[in-house]
Amino acid sequence: MSTATTTPSGQPLGLSHRPSPGEAMFEALRAEDRPAFIGYLPYGFPTPEVSLDALRTMVGHGVDAVEIGLPYTDPVMDGPVIQAASQIALDHGERIAGVFRAVETVANAGGLPLIMSYWNLIYHYGVERFARDFENAGGAGLITPDLIPDEAGEWIEASDRHGLDRIFLVSPDSSDERLANAARNARGFIYAASRMGVTGERDTLSSSPEELVARTRRAGATNVCVGIGVSTPEQGATVGRYADGVIVGSALVHTMLDDTGRAARAADEGLAALAARTEALADGIRNARR
Repeated sequence: MSTATTTPSGQPLGLSHRPSPGEAMFEALRAEDRPAFIGYLPYGFPTPEVSLDALRTMVGHGVDAVEIGLPYTDPVMDGPVIQAASQIALDHGERIAGVFRAVETVANAGGLPLIMSYWNLIYHYGVERFARDFENAGGAGLITPDLIPDEAGEWIEASDRHGLDRIFLVSPDSSDERLANAARNARGFIYAASRMGVTGERDTLSSSPEELVARTRRAGATNVCVGIGVSTPEQGATVGRYADGVIVGSALVHTMLDDTGRAARAADEGLAALAARTEALADGIRNARR
């Protein structure tokens, strides 16, 4: 009898020969001697339809790859800005099945579509089913902040079958052994969290991200991107001088929240603010090595 991991005739599905979408992006950017600008936005914020406009806006104003966040009721790593946006998305009926529209939107706009999700959501949706639907929508890779390579066997198999990138997180507290394990099992890039703790905007960044990038490369990683805390064009330029990519989340999401930080701005106002912030960050990041 056939299953989700077999062909209709009952034969096991083979491995995909699709090249890594992330690696292809980084190779192209290395030729330009610039880092990637990776922007984050929760799907469904402030509404499912407006979030699609927001994703197009980000790509149209300088983002190379988009982390499409899957809102979750227990976001242990998310700071107050992303928590507020995620709750708004959940209140408007966001569901995991709808995220594949967002993936298609980013792909059609010319960006690299990534999904950032806590593992519980993928597990309950069905790992093979998620990988299949993600690939069919034009997806590139999955960022799993709470899934370590040691426990990712099912995802590693599914992603190999569907040609999807696997992005694992490392932090300044990661041992050399952990870094090597992440580098060995990742595909596309490694997400280097610039510090331990939740996401959020920061006035300053410590020197630990640069050291972490160097350690992760020594452990065998080809592409290392830095996130958590990058908020300004200046910070983006600083990180972009030594990292392969700069990841920005809260600073972009913040533009679409009102002054209370708990409700969304009017759609037109929020999209205009998002465009302006994205352009400013893109300018800093793209010119980091000039």
